[in-house]
Amino acid sequence: MIEMNISAREKMIIEALIVEQEEVTIKKLSELIDVSARTIHRDLDKIKEFLGSYHLTLVRKSGVGVQITGSEKDKLELKQQLGGLNFREYTLDERQTMILCILYESSEPIKLYTLAKELRVSIATVSADLIKLEEQLQPLQLSIIKKRGYGVELAGTEKAKRRAISFAIAKTLKEEGLFSLIKEQIQQQTKNQGDSISNRLMHLVDRNKLLIIEEELKDLQHELQISMTDSSYVGLMVHLGLAIERIMLGENIEIDDLYLQQLRQEPEYPMAEKIIDKLKKRFQIDIPQAEIGYITMHLQGAKPRQQEGILHEASNLEMYMQVKKLVQIMEETSGSSLINNKSLLEGLVTHLKPAIYRIKQNMGIFNPLLKEIQRDYEDLFEQVRMAAEKVFPTLPIPDEEIGYLVMHFGSAMLNLKEKGDLKAYIVCSSGIGTSKLLASRLKQDIHEIAEVANISLFDLNKLPITDRDLVISTIDLKGFHREYIMVSPFMTKGEIHQVKLYARRKMMLKRPDPNGKRIDSNAEVLMKRMEMLHLYTGVISKILANFYLIRRTNQLSAMDCISDACNQLEREHIIKDAKRVSEALFAREAIGGIGIPGTKLALYHTSSEDVCEPSFTMYKLEQPVVMIGMDGSHMDVHTLLLLLSPKPYHAPGLEVLSLISTMIIENANSINLFETEGEGPIHSHLAKKFEHFISGKLN
Repeated sequence: MIEMNISAREKMIIEALIVEQEEVTIKKLSELIDVSARTIHRDLDKIKEFLGSYHLTLVRKSGVGVQITGSEKDKLELKQQLGGLNFREYTLDERQTMILCILYESSEPIKLYTLAKELRVSIATVSADLIKLEEQLQPLQLSIIKKRGYGVELAGTEKAKRRAISFAIAKTLKEEGLFSLIKEQIQQQTKNQGDSISNRLMHLVDRNKLLIIEEELKDLQHELQISMTDSSYVGLMVHLGLAIERIMLGENIEIDDLYLQQLRQEPEYPMAEKIIDKLKKRFQIDIPQAEIGYITMHLQGAKPRQQEGILHEASNLEMYMQVKKLVQIMEETSGSSLINNKSLLEGLVTHLKPAIYRIKQNMGIFNPLLKEIQRDYEDLFEQVRMAAEKVFPTLPIPDEEIGYLVMHFGSAMLNLKEKGDLKAYIVCSSGIGTSKLLASRLKQDIHEIAEVANISLFDLNKLPITDRDLVISTIDLKGFHREYIMVSPFMTKGEIHQVKLYARRKMMLKRPDPNGKRIDSNAEVLMKRMEMLHLYTGVISKILANFYLIRRTNQLSAMDCISDACNQLEREHIIKDAKRVSEALFAREAIGGIGIPGTKLALYHTSSEDVCEPSFTMYKLEQPVVMIGMDGSHMDVHTLLLLLSPKPYHAPGLEVLSLISTMIIENANSINLFETEGEGPIHSHLAKKFEHFISGKLN
């Protein structure tokens, strides 16, 4: 290990300067390092002398900023040296992370003197750090017990402790460190890892166990159709790794029985069961059912990789309504045309559904780009914050989450110009918002790029990437043998210039001859289109044939009406078991409200193996009944909507069912139609909308 007389803060300043092609202001450095401008000036005097030994120069321009100049070779050598550097002090954040790790690992109280000695600071400094650490841990429902003669210990549930460590790993370890860990770089990583904070965190999750977990998840990924971003995938691995480690130490988590019963109704529960079953066999340990519940929660809270047609799921209706309201407010506030931007709507639904879940469960949200977002999108940040407060008045949305929403809106607001014909593949593990923002920046600033595809690191080597395609990544792609360029999600001017040069060089290469394709490729495409259209029209004809509108007096409750509807559908052979389908509908209602806010409608929906054909049924009640809305408020309902889907079901079928969900709340006129009209007008409206939908598919 390399020994250098340099502090952690000085190391951070050098790392911030060495990646920039232009001057960095003292103000920006002070914000980044979280110290005063005077402290930065004092550290720069020491750094200037230190850089001389690497043939590099620190240039300070009054009123402009600071820059490190010298050859790229010397800069690269310094970067490598910094990577393996033992510095003589920890930053405040690093000390707090170290304390958390020490307390988490210990089964008994730790003396203040022991903590001070390990961190190489005074007892007074450790005491101050503990106060600040406890403030950070309070939202995670953890506390620090300090007693004279007793020591210090971490107090809270096993669930809360694991959550705190998972959050610390996400916050502290660089993404490329995690990814190289699971991309078969372990031996090299172990030898070269110089950051004792990262070492301490990764010591909590055995590397070999992580490899086994990744191996098992890879086998299950296709079978379970798990679709999540790379960072969520790694987060799941770390979560499972911590669980295995703690179970082996006899530390088990507990879960409320009633809540576990509700989780069993969720679509992620069978996935969690299969994951746990695999790990039980592989590690030869008994894993309690509570763990299945928490893996279900993790899968629900993971960010899925955006898929075309995320609005096709009827269960996304509540989130779709809230997102539509959010976009409408942002359109009014910003003056930008946003409400018809399908990509923005789908991206926000995809991102917000798990994000809101994480906020409600106090799971913590980490945004490594928050400071940059707040600096570069200051006005937009405030607009999004105010819009979010209006849409989610009872839910405290943290700045980290507002930052992610800003990236979605910032991406949608960027104007696009004429492009060339290059295709760029983006590897960005942070999530949809980051990758979409980067994609928009690329298409706005690099005119040679016509198409951008966001891809997973795990799929990188499987794609048919040609010599004329660009590969642009925000993380180090160890083991990837093609040419690529690494940039930050916000792309500095220097990085934009480098990508332009990269693109222009690619433009000089010719595309493969399109005549080299197989003769029957057009016929195959046409056949696939016809097959898809056949599926669409088949679902639509069944929906129209299975549509019923029934008027009832209030002698029956809402539950009785739904049971009655299911019994009728069973007699029509549309469902196989009315009782099981009814129970699934009521279980869904027990988890959360089903009333559509701002209307007199309630939507019961489920997908079940007992459903043979898709169906849409409406019940009109003579007198309204009080039900819980999707926003948690009580509301008067006089129309019950019942939407049923087979399980599993093909994508065109889900898309048609989604169309019904969205057309109900499309505008005030459609809401009024479903609230007041009879079977004939509603049936005609459905037929007209379906006809327009199919025309769009044909075109």
